[in-house]
Amino acid sequence: MDNKLQLRHIKQKIYFSVFGLTLLIALAALVLIIYFVFSKGIGVIDWEFISAMPQNGMTEGGIFPAILGSFYLVIGSIIFSVPLGVLAAIYMTEYASEGKIIRIIRIGVNNLAGVPSVVFGLFGLAVFVKFFNFGVSVLSGSLTLGIVILPTIIRASEEALMSVPDEYRKASLAMGATKWQTIKNVVLPAAMPGIFTGCILGIGRVAGETAPILFTAVTFYSRRLPDSIFDEVMALPFHIYALLKTGTSPEQQVPIAYGAAVILLLLVLGINLIAILLRIKYSKKMGSE
Repeated sequence: MDNKLQLRHIKQKIYFSVFGLTLLIALAALVLIIYFVFSKGIGVIDWEFISAMPQNGMTEGGIFPAILGSFYLVIGSIIFSVPLGVLAAIYMTEYASEGKIIRIIRIGVNNLAGVPSVVFGLFGLAVFVKFFNFGVSVLSGSLTLGIVILPTIIRASEEALMSVPDEYRKASLAMGATKWQTIKNVVLPAAMPGIFTGCILGIGRVAGETAPILFTAVTFYSRRLPDSIFDEVMALPFHIYALLKTGTSPEQQVPIAYGAAVILLLLVLGINLIAILLRIKYSKKMGSE
C-alpha cells in the first residue's frame, strides 16, 4: 500500500509540474508578444498620433478615425449580441424542456462558434450589405460581428444561468413571484458575473477581427469621421493589415502599424477592464445579499 501511495504522489507531482510548465509557457508567450508589439510601436505614440487624422496616404498624422471606428464596431456588436444571446440562454435554460430540439440547438450553437470568421464576413456581405441594403457601414459591420460572438454569449450565459442554485428559484416562487419576476430579480443578478465573462471573451474576439469587417464595414483610407451608422469607417485591425501589406511607404507606415497595434491592445484591455469591474460589482452585490 505504501508503494502505491508513493507512486500516486509521484504521478500527482508530475501532473502538477506539467500543468505548471504549460501555464508558464503560455504566460511567457503572452509576455513576449506584448513586449514585441510595445517595443516596436510605443515610440510613435503621442497625443497627435491618437487624436489626429491620417495624412499623406497614411504615412503621417494619426489614427483617430480607426480608433473611433473600432470602438463603434465593438460597442455595436455588443449591443446587438448580448440581449439576443442572453434571451436565447434564458429560453433554453428556464423555459424550454430538455429534449431533442434543445440538444440540436446546442449542437448548432457550438458548431457556429467554430465557423471561420471569413464565412461570417461573406454572410454579412450577402445579408446586411446587399439584401437589407445597409451598404458597407457601421451597422453592417456591427451586426456581422454580433453574429460572430453570439455563440460565445449564448454558451456563457447558459452556463451562468445553469450554475444558479435551484433553491433560489424555489424560494422566489414560494414567496409568490411569477416565473419572469424570479428570472429578472433573482436568477439574472446571480448569473451576471458569468454573463460578463462571456462578454469579455466576445470583446476580445471582435476587437481583433479583420475578415468580417473587410466585407461589411471598413474603408482603406478616410479623412472624415462617420456621421451615422450607415457610413463606412476605418478600423484598427484592417488599418494594421493595410499598412503592413498594401502600404506604398513601408519605412513610414510600418511604425504606424505597430503603434496602432499598441492602441488596439489598450482599447481591448480598457473595454475588458470595464466589464471586469462590472462583474466584480455584481459578485460583491450578490455576496452581500
